[in-house]
Amino acid sequence: MMKKSLNKLLCAFLSCFTLHAFADNWPSKPITIIVPFPAGGGTDAFARPLSAQLTKNLGKQIIIDNRGGAGGTVGAGIASKAAPDGYTFFMGAAHHAIAPSIYPKLEYDIEKSFIPMMLVASPPQVIVINSKVPANDLKEFIQLLKKSPGKYNYGSAGNGSSHHLAGELFKMQTKTFITHIPYRGAGPALADLIAGQVDVMFDGLGSSAQHIKGGKIKALAVASEKRIPAFPNVPTATEAGVPGYVVSTWYGLWAPKGTPQDIVDKMQAEVTKAMNSSELTEIWANNGSETPNMTGDTFAKFVSADIKRWAAVVKTSGAKLD
Repeated sequence: MMKKSLNKLLCAFLSCFTLHAFADNWPSKPITIIVPFPAGGGTDAFARPLSAQLTKNLGKQIIIDNRGGAGGTVGAGIASKAAPDGYTFFMGAAHHAIAPSIYPKLEYDIEKSFIPMMLVASPPQVIVINSKVPANDLKEFIQLLKKSPGKYNYGSAGNGSSHHLAGELFKMQTKTFITHIPYRGAGPALADLIAGQVDVMFDGLGSSAQHIKGGKIKALAVASEKRIPAFPNVPTATEAGVPGYVVSTWYGLWAPKGTPQDIVDKMQAEVTKAMNSSELTEIWANNGSETPNMTGDTFAKFVSADIKRWAAVVKTSGAKLD
């Protein structure tokens, strides 16, 4: 009995020693960040410059692995099953706080399948239309919708995405109807918005910013409490005629459950360092986001509160899978 107890203690000690040695040597190879949307969307707008800065700082390649589908839930499911060895992380979004209320069955639990690490960015949603839509401001666009119910459509990053719920909220508050067209991510939806296949998007400013500046799409309003410095001429939704329409998206970083805490702490420190660099601070500002300072338990509580908030919105709006 004594021998068995000693063996257990020795195994536990060796396991702990191995984990610490493993963490001390981290990273010794490339790191993958799973982004659960196709390239070109809001998550990408922050994940790619972040990965470039991390690659520069760590001296190891940070690989972005885009795994789109079902409003970000396919990629989240893949990430939840990744080896918890410190070489795979997951960059999710506000969509993952909405998904539990939209999808009847998920392969993962955003609160239990991952270690919450940190909030990466939190830009507001922006109401953007195709340049051919005959409206110069939000009031004119609402008049068009009321004049021709069902004529116009809006694209989203998928069912249960923040784009989807932002659209449903807009319809509720303006008493209008717009047909929802779900895509496999914001990137493909934006491409169709620019091409004229989609009339409007309630997009995260991060993915729309460069297209607004390039004149490819028109920004009618930002769904924030105040104007965004990078877009001083774009009014808030309240200023534009929809009082209280405030919706922001957010992007966060998780590690698969079981990842050694030492490595989680190191990655968190490296991401914080990268985000505070002058290069990324500027990119974040241009994409409508400040550099957040929310990590660990605080981030976990933020996600939990958002899940409850969106559950109430889904119930009230009647939003469902299309």
